[in-house]
Amino acid sequence: MIPIIDKITNEKALQNAVNRFKERKIILPTFEQQRNPDLIPDGIKDQLKNIGLWEINPLNLFRITWKNEPKEKGGLYGDVNHIVLPKEITGIDAKIVLLVGKWFPTGAHKVGAAYGCLAPRITTGEFDPTYHKAVWPSTGNYCRGGAFDSKLMGTESVAILPEEMSKERFTWLRDEIGSEVIATPGCESNVKEIYDKCWEIKRTREDCIVFNQFDEFGNAAWHYNTTGKAIEEVYNLVKNDKSNLAAYVSATGSAGTIAAGDYLRTTTPHIKVVASEALQCPTILLNGFGGHRIEGIGDKHIPWIHNVKNTDAVTAIDDEDCMRILRLFNTKEGHEYLKSVGVDQETIDALHLVGISGIGNLLSAIKTAKYYEMTEDDVIITIATDSADMYQSRIQELNEEHGTYNTIQAVKDFEKCILGSTTDHMKELNYYDQKAIHNLKYFTWIEQQEKEVEDLNQLWNDREIWDRQFHQINRWDELINEFNERTGLLKEYR
Repeated sequence: MIPIIDKITNEKALQNAVNRFKERKIILPTFEQQRNPDLIPDGIKDQLKNIGLWEINPLNLFRITWKNEPKEKGGLYGDVNHIVLPKEITGIDAKIVLLVGKWFPTGAHKVGAAYGCLAPRITTGEFDPTYHKAVWPSTGNYCRGGAFDSKLMGTESVAILPEEMSKERFTWLRDEIGSEVIATPGCESNVKEIYDKCWEIKRTREDCIVFNQFDEFGNAAWHYNTTGKAIEEVYNLVKNDKSNLAAYVSATGSAGTIAAGDYLRTTTPHIKVVASEALQCPTILLNGFGGHRIEGIGDKHIPWIHNVKNTDAVTAIDDEDCMRILRLFNTKEGHEYLKSVGVDQETIDALHLVGISGIGNLLSAIKTAKYYEMTEDDVIITIATDSADMYQSRIQELNEEHGTYNTIQAVKDFEKCILGSTTDHMKELNYYDQKAIHNLKYFTWIEQQEKEVEDLNQLWNDREIWDRQFHQINRWDELINEFNERTGLLKEYR
């Protein structure tokens, strides 16, 4: 039976956590406050006015929200951060909207997914911050978010990520957070090597607890409740009387972000939930394998927490297209060309907010619109997990490899990679396609990761299991409130 986190399991560990948090003045935000920062006490908001977005300060736990004011220091809250892309840049009639992850602490929304995994373990006594270290296996942003959360929550972290990830990730983890960093062989799609290192740690280091984003339901539950409702709010901001929320597009990765589609299905039953992956590693599309350069989306397996019954279609995006658009969106020559074809300056100024996986999501949204023949009344919402600010070393590498960017290259990239986007490498999934994808979990999770086949069958057959997992957050908020009462720290902010 797949467990629910709903009760205290170790009172001694819980009391150790209470004492640590009281000593270091750490207060846990509720998930409801992350969805609606208006509920955060005014005293905490007053303190945030003098704190930088990435600063190692426990009060920045209250900035784990899509609604941070878009500024580096002292910001409070507003609407959900998003970009509406005009037809001049997408080439389609349907409206594409991207939620922006840049304005989370660490510059990516994974800091929220990690919080959804760690906070419930602390408030139930399953994780003792005075003894345990939090291990964050990831292909990038999740281990950064987990290490940041760990630092703010008074415990040490171990970050595991492939050695070929961008230099910025390693530098920040080591120099700014002081995390132990383990680089595993390979690139973005080498997840098995990360799992192998996790098994080694489990067997040799009893003080470590692994938070595997690919099987932690806290990851999916955070996105269901927080990202899903943020998307709903953004849609209400951009819609008109004729609008239709037609599709939600998400890179699969750990299958956390795509869980927002499970929430949207409850409010908009007809919505198309579309998974995006790399053409160089089309695991869902073709049971494929290989390396790729779309950092942050993982591969070569189906995450345990992916509710594939709720995925309507899959697209596979050529990573070369993503790298070409990365330069188009982030060079002076690219900006000048886009302006010459009618893209407004406000949109051009916002393009740096879209990182490599966000570009992949954008291309998948365009494919989706073309495949389903969407019109100007249709709205497609997708995610810019992080920004191009995280990939400046990649842009430099591309310049060294291909030469300085110029207008001719901008024309080629825009025409081929965006306007020339087609519906190839895309598949609409029927019931048995979905079941076949689900069955692939067996080879990773039963054969390699020692889960029970009965649990695998439960994920497919139990119609209530996903709803139970997603709604654990209601109980977690009760546990957080009880925990904060025990530390007594909220009194000075009320």
